[in-house]
Amino acid sequence: MAEFKLDGRMKVKTLKENFKNSFGATLRVYKSVTCKGAFADENATLASIRAEGAKGGELVVKGNIKVGNFENKIAELYGIGVQVANANDSALADNDITLSAAGK
Repeated sequence: MAEFKLDGRMKVKTLKENFKNSFGATLRVYKSVTCKGAFADENATLASIRAEGAKGGELVVKGNIKVGNFENKIAELYGIGVQVANANDSALADNDITLSAAGK
């Protein structure tokens, strides 16, 4: 089963690449937890864009987690918004499917 670890030292670009390599889906990372407005800077670390009060830490992401649960966990840990999209980034994935299914 595909999985990867992430923590606050990871850059946005690396997070997106690891996500794509692990699950085949595309990850959109935003500056705000609401996923409105601008995308996060590719060279920023997760800690540098983390919302005030977000606890941060390490997270192991596995392919069997549902899209909605993953998005909520990232918002809770880092205070940033992410959206999972299909492999070619043309549509958002359904929140009730797994990350592995989102990339197919």
